[in-house]
Amino acid sequence: MGPLAALADPLAIEPIAEPGRVDAVMRPPGSKSLTNRALLLAALCDGPSRIERPLLGADDTERMIAALETLGARIEFDGPRDAEADLIVHGVGGRFRVGADGVTLNLNNAGTATRFLAAAALLADGPVTIDGNDRMRQRPIGELGEALSAMGAQVSYPVAEGFPPIRIEPPGLCGSEVRFGQTKSSQYLSALLLVAPWLPGGLTMRLDAPATSASYLTMTLELLCRLGVTTRTSADLRVIRIAPGPPPHFSLQIEPDASGATYAWTAGAILPGARVGVAGLTDGSMQGDAQYPLVLRRMGAEVERSRGGLYCRGPETLRGIMADMADMPDAAVSLAVACAFASGPSVLRGVRTLRDKECDRIAALRTELGKVGVRIDADVAGDPDAMTITPPEGGIDCSAGVSPVVFGTYRDHRMAMALSLVGLKRPGVSIADPACVDKTFPTYWREFAGLYPA
Repeated sequence: MGPLAALADPLAIEPIAEPGRVDAVMRPPGSKSLTNRALLLAALCDGPSRIERPLLGADDTERMIAALETLGARIEFDGPRDAEADLIVHGVGGRFRVGADGVTLNLNNAGTATRFLAAAALLADGPVTIDGNDRMRQRPIGELGEALSAMGAQVSYPVAEGFPPIRIEPPGLCGSEVRFGQTKSSQYLSALLLVAPWLPGGLTMRLDAPATSASYLTMTLELLCRLGVTTRTSADLRVIRIAPGPPPHFSLQIEPDASGATYAWTAGAILPGARVGVAGLTDGSMQGDAQYPLVLRRMGAEVERSRGGLYCRGPETLRGIMADMADMPDAAVSLAVACAFASGPSVLRGVRTLRDKECDRIAALRTELGKVGVRIDADVAGDPDAMTITPPEGGIDCSAGVSPVVFGTYRDHRMAMALSLVGLKRPGVSIADPACVDKTFPTYWREFAGLYPA
């Protein structure tokens, strides 16, 4: 693994001595968001679907695959399972077969799979209970549970009201209209939209407030459209109509993960003179995080497209920024690291959802970046959707004799990957529990090692 030598715990990161020599390409795996959406749709289809370049070997998608197999889908790997394989998914024709006794699915801390499969329980022939690890039991799901109840399902919470485990008994006749207020997660909305083509009356969704993380909702609608599902939306996305009529089967190529790409682009931005790119992401990407380089450009980074990839080149000094991250909340963790190396304070908005991720990411960033002198203030002026990032006077100390720090990662893949970037500039940085990146980016440390000049 080059300068990383071995995946020790904690894992020591070596600073790059000559950042101007860095000219690298990182290759993120397939998008988790698109892979799990495609897996659920394919499992519900009637016939074999092909998913090309999916995210494999990551805990989130492996949990989804195992759960769908438990629900009756048959999933084959076109190639060795531990290599880059396509998936052939033999769907159940719109009805998951669990029997009168039902099934329990343990999804660990896979938030996407938990929300998607809770909605998919509407299409089961028996009760489905969805559970996870201790952190997942702290992540709310009550808003989705209320919507499922309104559609006729019987929903209960064996441990704590509004939190997993959640037990769903599907209705005999499912309702075709649902209303949401301000949600904690767009995944509740996407979950219902994904199963809507198989509901007898389709689904009409009405939103009383703007959608949270609307780019992910747009991703879901775009994917359904590409597969031939009839969708209609109001201009403000407050009314969404999905007509009944699912695709029989499909073939889909998964884009590289744009959230994973943010670490490459951030590395390029914080290293003066470095050039770091990501291959395979195009202007037509369905992922909101694909717009992240434009945020870095506002901080002073150069952005260029060449050789089939999108590259960021670091300026001598990054500027502080005011940025709304509501449409790319996962990228906010990467941006926080870029802001930590800026010449002045930054204000990030649209960050309230960070509290309900794999960890409370705002609290975690405050603690960990505080170890290198960065101050993070949340709930700015009483606004839970905003935080400020203030680098130390004179910038983060990157001198050779600086005290070592071990960054905690909270079993959160994004914390581990983002904080590793600090070690590209500051000596003495180590990352605790580096293997947690396996949740979405199993090859991250190999790709990270490729940033170092030969």
